Order: sequence, then structure tokens, then C-alpha cells
Amino acid sequence: MQENSFGFAHLLARGDAVSHTVAVILAVMSIASWYLILAKTWDWWQMRRAARAVGAFWSASSVGEGIERLREAGADSPYAQLATQANICNADCETAAGRLAARFDPSEQMERALRQQLSGTQAALENGLTFLATTGATAPFVGLFGTVWGIYHALLAIGLSGQAALEKVAGPVGEALIMTAAGLAVALPAVFAYNAFTRANRVLLADLDAFAHDLHAFFTVGKPFVANSAQIHPMRARAASGAA
Repeated sequence: MQENSFGFAHLLARGDAVSHTVAVILAVMSIASWYLILAKTWDWWQMRRAARAVGAFWSASSVGEGIERLREAGADSPYAQLATQANICNADCETAAGRLAARFDPSEQMERALRQQLSGTQAALENGLTFLATTGATAPFVGLFGTVWGIYHALLAIGLSGQAALEKVAGPVGEALIMTAAGLAVALPAVFAYNAFTRANRVLLADLDAFAHDLHAFFTVGKPFVANSAQIHPMRARAASGAA
């Protein structure tokens, strides 16, 4: 049986700097994409594990105990970070005169703190998605460029040799098409992962937003700001001081 002299290894062996650069770019994009896919899959699994601890938080006897239960499900749990931020804001609202934050009501300060925490969590969840989207959109074109460049050189070599037989054309041209296949092989996993992670982030952020809403209601309605009751009800505080 005659050994096939065409293939990816043969393409790299007889390629020039441009074809080698295209191959390296596709390899780097593929390695980086799979690293992000595996890393974000692991992060998503940890997020889902942390989400299951929300029930344990609400069944705790105190806020501190509830936060510890959330942290047991994950040291970097966004649920624990939200509860911690809300607890800190509840214990130490901004009251210093002359600061803009002090002009907010305690309830509004709580909402502001939770919103900032959610924004940071959303930015962390979306980290790397831009690269996956870019890889999925550009990898086929990078491979196509490698194919066009390879076909150009193959046809140029055939023209210089003066041999236009089918076996002289089909081999090099088919070999150059490997670059297009490589580009598609890099792009497809990136596109699928981007769509999957985008949906997973949307569901997770909705769950975090609901948890933040519950925390806001708990600290501002279910558990009023005792230390700032005069700020919340100034007329009631003045009436109480007058009666005394």
C-alpha cells in the first residue's frame, strides 16, 4: 500500500512563515478556548453548589451562622459575599456628615451595596466570554485564510512545474483545505460554550438578584435598622425626646 504523502504534517513541513503563523494562531486559540471552557465549567459547578446552601442560610438562627453555612458551600460563594456585604452595611451605615453616601437612607445604602456586589459578580462571571465569542467568530476566517494561502502556493508551484494533471492539483489543494477544517474545529466548541455559559450566567444572576432582594427585605423590613431608627423615623424620634 502506498503511503499518503499529503496531510497536516506534510502541510507544515512544506509551508512558509504565513502558513505556520496561521497554524500557531489556531493552536493558541484552541488551547485558550478549552482552558476557559474547563475553568468556567468548574466555576459554574461551584456556583450551583453554593446556590443549594441558600436554604441553609434562611434556616440558621442568626445572620452570622447563615453566612458561615454559605461559606461552607464555597469560600468564594457569591451568595456569601452578598450576605456579608448586606450584614456589613446593616451594622455600619454611612452617617458621616459631608459625605454623599450619608445622604442616602439606610435602605438605599443597603440597595446600593448589594447592587455593587452584584455588578462585581456579573463582571467575574462574564470574564472570558468575550474571548470565546471572538474565537467562534474569527477562527473559521483564520483557517480560510490559511486555505487560500495554501491553494495559492499550490497552484503557483503547479504552474511553474507545467504539470496540470488531476493528481498534481487535487493533492495540494485538498491539503490546503485542512486549514479550513482546523478553523471550524476551533470555532465550534467556542460557540457552543459561549451560548451555554451565557444562558447559565443569566439563570445564576437572576437567582442572585432574587437572593439580594430577599436580603434587602430582611434587613430593611424584617429586621429594621435599630441603630438608625432616628434617621428612619425623625418625627417619631423628636416626639419621644420631647415626651422624655
